[in-house]
Amino acid sequence: MPLSRSALRSSASSCSWRRRPAQLVVCERNDVAATKLSNDRPSFGRLESMEVEKQPAAFSAKKEYFSEPSVCSRAGKRTNGSPLSVSEMERAQLASTPEEQPIQLGLRDLNAVKAFMNIPAWADAVAERGMHKRRTFYTHDDWLRHRSSTRHARHFLSSLSSRVILSLGPPVGIITLIASVIAAYNSAISTGLLPPYFSLLHASALPYELSAPALALLLVFRTEASYSRYDEARKTWTKVISSTKDLARQSVAWIQEPEDSNQKEFLLRYIEAFPVALKCHLLYGSDTWQELKDILDEDDLALVMCSEHRPNCLIQLMTQSLRHALLQDNERSLLDANMSQFNDSISVCERLIRTPIPLSYTRLTSRILVLWHLTLPVVLWDDCKLMVIPATFISAACLFCIEEVGVLIEEPFPILPLDRMCAKARENIKELIKLQVQAREHLITKARNKQAARVTIGARDYN
Repeated sequence: MPLSRSALRSSASSCSWRRRPAQLVVCERNDVAATKLSNDRPSFGRLESMEVEKQPAAFSAKKEYFSEPSVCSRAGKRTNGSPLSVSEMERAQLASTPEEQPIQLGLRDLNAVKAFMNIPAWADAVAERGMHKRRTFYTHDDWLRHRSSTRHARHFLSSLSSRVILSLGPPVGIITLIASVIAAYNSAISTGLLPPYFSLLHASALPYELSAPALALLLVFRTEASYSRYDEARKTWTKVISSTKDLARQSVAWIQEPEDSNQKEFLLRYIEAFPVALKCHLLYGSDTWQELKDILDEDDLALVMCSEHRPNCLIQLMTQSLRHALLQDNERSLLDANMSQFNDSISVCERLIRTPIPLSYTRLTSRILVLWHLTLPVVLWDDCKLMVIPATFISAACLFCIEEVGVLIEEPFPILPLDRMCAKARENIKELIKLQVQAREHLITKARNKQAARVTIGARDYN
């Protein structure tokens, strides 16, 4: 019969409660056994609604699952403080009661399903980590390694660390699994394990032979379109760096008035900051403030950070700096042409980052690849039998990798070494400033020496 609230509270006060999150907790008191589901602490409201009967035989049934009556601790110790053995801990955690076992097995199955469902998210995370990896310039040693005769073995052995291959784990794995199911089904029919009214899954290879060139052309065009975007982005950034250095050179050479020294200093800082601001504008997750704090003054940085389009804000700052400088009309026109190149580069970069290859083209390629490989085991069964499983795996891995490379280079800016480009541009601008001073002093000294030599020669001829 149901126990009253006071009886349950007195029973709970003398019980040894063990915290077991999301598992069954067993409370024992003399000859009263109460089983409940607890997340942290016992809930007396739910215990009141449970039917608890006095069953002295319940203890003998439960003790069959434990080596000692005192073994019921989640912390891995007996009640006297001595540690549990491995077998005792497993029995204490996995077999507290007969009713608890099915629930724990169900939880294990649920965790396995969740782990399987998280595989695509893990693969996507691996690919995204690779996209955020900063690239560097190639050196002579890198080129030697790139064309080394051992590159094929090195590339093959590093396959499991390739983000392209790891990101293809879910689609290739599912297609291989489907191929295994088809192979097992056909094998069962061929060996007589299934009734004869089941039909064998096989078909002629002629449709595949006719459609194979179309699939090859589709993959080639998809990859070529992605590479053209990558090449355009690389050329655009080459123009950005070239215009940056050219604008800095012209500013240092033509702004020579003493009253314009501050304007020239501000202008050179804005020129240095422009490639960095454009890079942060294109790369997701960039910290613009952290990147620009060592280049711009605090007030300039605050103005740039408050603007919606930061590269355009820097272009306006450069324009105003040139407006207040004393320059000739032709010099001002040439400087303005370089800043117009900045605007053109921004437009090209934004076009590449905002408009991908037509989505219908990408979807068509993906759908054809999936349909091709889902039916590939049926077509290859007559010739390959059980070898359709590795054959399907190899085909899916190769063709899906080609398609994946096209998708990755479709967004070119994370692949380009933009950090090194911006850093090199800053180094070149600082070097231009130093070389401008050194070159001017060198030419002045050379002219003086030349004049002195002429005077000496003229005096000698006169004598």
